Amino acid sequence: MENILKLEQKIVPELIELLEKRHDILRMICYNQPIGRRILSNHMCISERIVRNEINFLKSQNLIEVNALGMFITSDGEEIIRQLKGFIHEIKGLSKIEKSIEKHLKLKQVIIVPGDVDIDKSVLKELGKAAANYAMDIIEDNSIIALTGGTTVKEVVDSFPKNNKYKNILVLPARGGMARNVEMQANTLVARLANRIGGNYELLHVPDNLSNAALETILNEKDIKNIIDKIRSADILLYGIGIAKDMALKRGIPQKKIRELEELGAVGEAFGQYYNELGEIVYSTPTIMVKNEDVKHEKILIAVAAGKNKARAIIATEINRSSTVLIIDEAAAQKIINILEKRE
Repeated sequence: MENILKLEQKIVPELIELLEKRHDILRMICYNQPIGRRILSNHMCISERIVRNEINFLKSQNLIEVNALGMFITSDGEEIIRQLKGFIHEIKGLSKIEKSIEKHLKLKQVIIVPGDVDIDKSVLKELGKAAANYAMDIIEDNSIIALTGGTTVKEVVDSFPKNNKYKNILVLPARGGMARNVEMQANTLVARLANRIGGNYELLHVPDNLSNAALETILNEKDIKNIIDKIRSADILLYGIGIAKDMALKRGIPQKKIRELEELGAVGEAFGQYYNELGEIVYSTPTIMVKNEDVKHEKILIAVAAGKNKARAIIATEINRSSTVLIIDEAAAQKIINILEKRE
């Protein structure tokens, strides 16, 4: 199979490019239906003329339907997307890149979703689905699942199909809530995931950026202690990765502290801890959260991130995490490889 792909790429590279383009168009329609031609053109950064030609072809093959509301995927179109998934993965050489990142960062596993989330927003949905599928395979009866908040983690939670196949599942927030977008907060996502998989959940109502005295007082509360013990004994930890400065701004960290973080070389953030290029923690947010020392080898960590601008943050937060399954988009993966090659 690999030899055939290499031959095709040498002799008819335009065929591979066309296949990838039509696959991306089908996927975009699938996740945004009903969608019009102009919106599709803008989302994919290709001309309306090219979109019109491709739409006419896909319609003639009964892969999409077009009506007054816009374009819809057909059952044949959904099947084509499913069948092409592994093929696209191979022709892009993503399996080799996965193994290379696993080796360099010493991770349990790397899963790469084809595409660039900055160009094609449907890539984030594919990433969410990949992470949800992985999680569903490893969740067992009596599992404790802890998760953080954020856009990417929300996409993972939303990708879980509603089911009741697990028994006695407990879902917990891995950190206290951020004060802003409630939909993205860990507490909200915990309740949503528990509802989807028929589990129980407990919430943690603790803000960020507490004083040390306030944090110590809260930590002495019996109910808080109990939930923290459960969080630290979680079997699965699902979390997103952020760029250090972006996350500091979102969490309302004072400008003076942000400047200190920059001076300390912070590039990445995960569950409230800030990491430098070497993977060293340079600052921890004063809140209740899973900490580095709680991430033991017997846990399974699922880290999700997308976008090439997060490459340095991903390396910083994930290097030497032998229990981590890293799920990223192709753009982030390519950038990570470029950075790692320059360091050698």
